[in-house]
Amino acid sequence: MSALSVAVVPVTAFAQNCTIVMCNSTRQAAIIDPGGDLNKIKQQLDKMGASASKILLTHAHIDHAGGTAELSKELNLPIEGPHKGDLFWIEGLPQQSAMFGFPAVETFTPDRWLDDHDQVQVGEVTLQVIHTPGHTPGHVVFYSAENKLAFVGDVLFNGSIGRTDFPQGNHPELIASIREKLFPLGDDIEFICGHGPNSTFGHERQTNPFVSDHRG
Repeated sequence: MSALSVAVVPVTAFAQNCTIVMCNSTRQAAIIDPGGDLNKIKQQLDKMGASASKILLTHAHIDHAGGTAELSKELNLPIEGPHKGDLFWIEGLPQQSAMFGFPAVETFTPDRWLDDHDQVQVGEVTLQVIHTPGHTPGHVVFYSAENKLAFVGDVLFNGSIGRTDFPQGNHPELIASIREKLFPLGDDIEFICGHGPNSTFGHERQTNPFVSDHRG
């Protein structure tokens, strides 16, 4: 049996993939990127028989981080991530919510900022932290080598890559994050992204027009 159970809960009008990651032996779970629709997230926790132990953030755009402050208060959960490069995005969450027509949200201070090579614990499962700037300066990816699974937020998608036209986005940095930090993990690594269906690094390395080995 895999050490992890994973459930994807699409939230907000942006259909953002909030992901619940549960350690099967302890039933402890982390909630990755609770952007909103908190009732849907809590219903999925109940369905899994999971006990939420923390919130993990890949980055601080509204559709990924909008529900963080409320969920943290309601369930008394610590917040880990993203990298401190996204502090300005966290401070701007109320403006982001107004700009995109989201419900009003509060800012928060993560209990722990994350850096490259850090680790986070979910029960008995260890996730590696990979700092992957480009979409935002403080974006991080969570990676389970044991389960051959990565949670990549908005860095890489099935057939596409993250936008870099937001403040402090950086296209060359994003390409480098994908090709130099993610692809070397292995072709067989499956990833869950912030929007849309899963893929593998190998499939994207072969076919993704933005980052493949065959791009023009």
